[in-house]
Amino acid sequence: MASNLSRHLTGASRTESGNRGLGYLLAFVAGAINAGGFLAVQQYTSHMTGIVSEMADLIALGQYRFALFGLACLATFIGGAACTAILVNYARSRQLQSEYAIPLLVEASLLMAFGILGAQHGTMQGGVVSITILLLCFVMGLQNAVITKISGAVIRTTHVTGIATDLGIDLGRWLFCNLARNKDFVPRPKRGVMLGTLLVSFFVGGLAGAIGFQTFGYAATIPLAAALVAAAITPVLDDVKGHKLR
Repeated sequence: MASNLSRHLTGASRTESGNRGLGYLLAFVAGAINAGGFLAVQQYTSHMTGIVSEMADLIALGQYRFALFGLACLATFIGGAACTAILVNYARSRQLQSEYAIPLLVEASLLMAFGILGAQHGTMQGGVVSITILLLCFVMGLQNAVITKISGAVIRTTHVTGIATDLGIDLGRWLFCNLARNKDFVPRPKRGVMLGTLLVSFFVGGLAGAIGFQTFGYAATIPLAAALVAAAITPVLDDVKGHKLR
């Protein structure tokens, strides 16, 4: 049963329900990383809009060194997304079942690295904070690219701006359909439910991440990494058994 669920979520054969299920899981994880990570390093790491805006402010204020670090955060996020593209395209070239699972296992490994790094250093300071922020930016870029490639950019999980915008569009469509009674515009209730669930998943993940970090410290990353491993492991094992991964 667990194996079938793993294949359903991260296998190469995609279904709409599988995409939604993976999207909800990744939105929860992203919310937890964002909120828990903020408590650890005092910076959100998936909000590239904010980081780019902050870079502009810092340059205007003459704080060029901090602006350069913002550029490094942006470059690392892009690097994470590029890493996903490389892994997925490599897996496709070899016809692997784990084309989407492998990046998630990489993400799980990096989350464990974040937890270990934090546990070893206790209260993060100086260069350790900078390394951790860049690590989390890379993780968020990697994760967002996975679900973007799977869903054809329909589902995003590391930020809620797009989700909220799409919810507003669907709400306007629904109101127009009901008020104007125009049959040329058909409501899309399933899409609205999906978007709402993504938003709630991100929020609940953020709440869990913040409470988890306050209660357990960096050990709170362990269940997040374990959830990603559980979701991704079966397609990888299928390829190992089929001697496709060597």
